[in-house]
Amino acid sequence: MNSYKANILNSMILIIVGLWGYFESSSGTAIIPVIFGSLLLFCSPGLKKENKVIAHIAVLATLICLLGLFMPLNGAIGRGDNVGVLRVVAMITSGIIAMVFFVKSFIANRKKS
Repeated sequence: MNSYKANILNSMILIIVGLWGYFESSSGTAIIPVIFGSLLLFCSPGLKKENKVIAHIAVLATLICLLGLFMPLNGAIGRGDNVGVLRVVAMITSGIIAMVFFVKSFIANRKKS
């Protein structure tokens, strides 16, 4: 897997799980991961072409999304909402995987230069 594929996987998980959370809870904040997932999905063609600016935008969006997911995780744990915890953990996991591949890609590109 490369950063392009990891980004698409992360995007799709954010969109699908975010929509699932929205339709289950009707909370407007559940749409936030959908927005980030859509932004990351739009970054995918640039990542495929190895555009450095797009790659940095995708990393920044992924990092912001990751940091933003810890409050919903804490809330779901506090409510005892096991399905909510599962949803948020899935989004966090996909974000971490994407970040790992972004870092690997940056390191590989740095070694090429």
